[in-house]
Amino acid sequence: MSATNGLAESPAEEVNPARWGTFAAAEPSLARSVEERFGAFTHHVLATLRKDGSPRTTGLEVRFLRGELWLGMMPDSLKALDLRRDPRFALQANPGPGTAMGGGDVRISGRAVEVGDGAAKAAYVKEVEPPEPFHLFRTELTEVVRTYVEDDTYLVVQVWTPGEPVRTLRRT
Repeated sequence: MSATNGLAESPAEEVNPARWGTFAAAEPSLARSVEERFGAFTHHVLATLRKDGSPRTTGLEVRFLRGELWLGMMPDSLKALDLRRDPRFALQANPGPGTAMGGGDVRISGRAVEVGDGAAKAAYVKEVEPPEPFHLFRTELTEVVRTYVEDDTYLVVQVWTPGEPVRTLRRT
């Protein structure tokens, strides 16, 4: 419960975050679906929190490398400054053209941890060859959600949070 308003904190703030590799090992099928969905397009939508707490959405490229989900961005971009101040984020996969959304709708929530000039950043640079300088964040997941239509009948929502099995909800 929050001391200020008596309401429970959001579930994303109550869970211990997990790295991408932990999620992929626990739920390989869902992780594969999520990676394929993000791999279908280059640009996705990142939501961060501004200084005043209001949301900011911006475009972003993501990478799944060496058991991590990486967020790279231009130096001193507003989204990087947002994440430095408050690491919470939501990431929405590009839905693609039209209304088909092959593979469903996918989003990831969590916290972004900035990576300095160490071995992890050097390995990322070697593999991705981003324009430098840049900010690099590794993610800690608090929720992964995939929503899709099954048999033209059911809306299926798969929800994963660290330490729990995937919950699957079906609605007609």
